[in-house]
Amino acid sequence: MFHYTQAQRNALRLLGGPAGHVMLFGGSRSGKTFALVCAILTRAGKAPGSRHAIIRRHFNGVKTSIGADTLPKAVRLRFPTWRLDYNQSDSVFRLANGSEIWLIGLDDAQRADKILGKEFATVYFNECSELDYSSVQTALTRLAQNCPEIRNKAFYDCNPPSKSHWAYRVFIQKLQPIDRTPLANPGDYDAMLINPADNRENLPAGYIENTLGGLSQRQQKRFLLGEWLDDTEGALWRQSMIDSARVVNAPELVRVVVGVDPAVTAGEESDHTGIVAAGMGVDGDFYVLADRSVRTDPLGWCREVVKLYREYDADRVVGEVNNGGDLIEGLLRQVDPDIAFRAVRATRGKIIRAEPAAALYEKGRVHHVGSFPELEEEMTSFAPLMATKSPDRMDALVWALAELSKGGQRFILA
Repeated sequence: MFHYTQAQRNALRLLGGPAGHVMLFGGSRSGKTFALVCAILTRAGKAPGSRHAIIRRHFNGVKTSIGADTLPKAVRLRFPTWRLDYNQSDSVFRLANGSEIWLIGLDDAQRADKILGKEFATVYFNECSELDYSSVQTALTRLAQNCPEIRNKAFYDCNPPSKSHWAYRVFIQKLQPIDRTPLANPGDYDAMLINPADNRENLPAGYIENTLGGLSQRQQKRFLLGEWLDDTEGALWRQSMIDSARVVNAPELVRVVVGVDPAVTAGEESDHTGIVAAGMGVDGDFYVLADRSVRTDPLGWCREVVKLYREYDADRVVGEVNNGGDLIEGLLRQVDPDIAFRAVRATRGKIIRAEPAAALYEKGRVHHVGSFPELEEEMTSFAPLMATKSPDRMDALVWALAELSKGGQRFILA
């Protein structure tokens, strides 16, 4: 027989309370998403014909983690007599009472715009640390369906990123994230910490002690203890440095490259292969466009590189070949024989390679188009004198910016 954990019961009371905006934050696999999906199902069952949106930055993420896992599991365990029909082309679940639960990824702008043309009674921002505040504000304008049985609400969840993230400012500091002024109605924003220890009964043996306990101290604060992070002392990048130059859209780009930092091995404990796309704008500034870093076998990450290369019509792939030599270029050409590739070799330490890129950020010349939590976490936690682990995403970014900045300004002026 299914039973909620005590933390989930507390969370459900909060989600059903008076606050119009509720965030569950905390460590990995703490039961946050399950409780939120159950709350949405309850609301959908209570209000026939109501619509509910579950939004994530990447559609594949919400389709896999929610559509194929958490939502069916919640129905099976909590609402076993219910039947949900799934329309794959629209990515919508329909209940017998006519209510709908839509899955939305903001990385497909055309599809997201089409879906967000509707009105919803619930908007749930899954992994909201991945979303920029402007996207959240836009989606909230669709929280406008008139359902007498329920009050319209916005739900959020995240593994807490840094204290400079908009979610910390809104839900913890009760401030507007743009101008830092107090929220007009702070009581309408409520939050609750829920951690893996609260969900121990549903986790595999050793997950908390070994898997999460084996992370770095900084990662443990976020994924085990659910703590909001401070900037790392001695780091080359500060979160405020990134946030101050963040943009929603890039201008016209004169050049795009994909930086790659290949992993040496492929396995569950292997490094990620860093894959980052960046471009130079007509204004001479640099724009970080995508982070598609993956942990997979060489042919798998080569496919991701080529996919990103084609998606942005890139001019070149720049890849570190210290550990792979000609094999890397050969694998890429197996996937796409026409790809433009330039090999680079790391002949200097990471701090020396990273400093010119960090200097561009200090000058306000590098803009992140949207939010890249994993990449930004690597950047802001990379303190050269204390670093022990290879920052894969950061290295890929550094290679991309190094390539773009080679004579790039001269090209613009010409």
